[in-house]
Amino acid sequence: MIKPMRKTKLNEINNMMIDLPSPINISIMWKFGSMLGMSLMIQILTGLFLTMHYCPEITKAFSSISHISRDVNYGWLMRTMHMNGASMFFMMMYVHIGRGLYYKSFKMKMTWNTGMLIFILSMATAFMGYVLPWGQMSFWGTTVITNLFSAIPYIGNMTVEWLWGGFSVNNATLNRFFTLHFMFPFIIMFMVMMHLIFLHKSGSNNPIGMNSNMEKITLHPFFSMKDMMMMIMLMNLLIMSNLYNPMMLNDPENFIKANPMVTPIHIQPEWYFLFAYTILRAIPNKLGGVIALMMSIIIIMLLPMFSKSKTMSNLTKPMSKLMYWILISIFILLTWAGMKPVEMPYEIMSMMLTMSYFMMIMIMTLYNNMKW
Repeated sequence: MIKPMRKTKLNEINNMMIDLPSPINISIMWKFGSMLGMSLMIQILTGLFLTMHYCPEITKAFSSISHISRDVNYGWLMRTMHMNGASMFFMMMYVHIGRGLYYKSFKMKMTWNTGMLIFILSMATAFMGYVLPWGQMSFWGTTVITNLFSAIPYIGNMTVEWLWGGFSVNNATLNRFFTLHFMFPFIIMFMVMMHLIFLHKSGSNNPIGMNSNMEKITLHPFFSMKDMMMMIMLMNLLIMSNLYNPMMLNDPENFIKANPMVTPIHIQPEWYFLFAYTILRAIPNKLGGVIALMMSIIIIMLLPMFSKSKTMSNLTKPMSKLMYWILISIFILLTWAGMKPVEMPYEIMSMMLTMSYFMMIMIMTLYNNMKW
């Protein structure tokens, strides 16, 4: 009885990973999912090696990072791969989500929702990982972002103290963030498996948006070879960035040990959070800013609920294409505005861009729901 069961499981894996029917017309934009899977594995492996030498204690955390970079064999490579790999992971995730918006992949509700949960978990993981080097920007960035919970009516201040494990960002905060940063990637791996199960159940979308079972070919070798080529290109890009300019995306303030007595002139998160940070700063009211920050992500999650159109392609709607690229431009400008100080004219520009971001998503949804 055991042998037939094993054969059945092997057949299921074979059907899922090798003989999976895939649309013949999918483009290079469909390769970012497999590249994200490889990036996640790189992050987990390099993270595991880094934890062997990292010390989550406020008096030793900063010096342990220096020790990893200077004394541990290839520690500098592990650290830069983990640090720049996170930026590459988010860059590809934004392209992956952008492709889903352009080709209306959010019509596959469960696949989209699990993907957005992966995105939120990745944001939380990256935020907690940014605290660990215990530099100036790590410390003050954590202080500013965790303080947002104080905007919650009645229980805000108590929630912040509970998160910190005290009355300020301290050793307890660093310890619990390190623990969660270590645990979350394994939860993300589980969510990735769920994402793939739902994707294989519904089948991949394609550029023309047709759900027909005609014109499909097996995943291997036609698309798996293309995936391998893209993965090699990704690895080359990551290695080149680590060897030629490893600190390109690192904030200069993070080369200074965390000092609660000295506040940096301009506090900002990593580049992949800047769009949300701009939206947060654009609202004068603290609670309003937190709600707008949350809605900037939730509004993307809710697209399957509000989209009523049956088509899954923008090929017949040039206006829809134009609005999509306007939205992408707004997203890039929001990221740019997040790097600027809170002063004129950047303050008013941030407000206008925030309004444009939400309005463009609503206009796109209404336009796509119209019957043409």
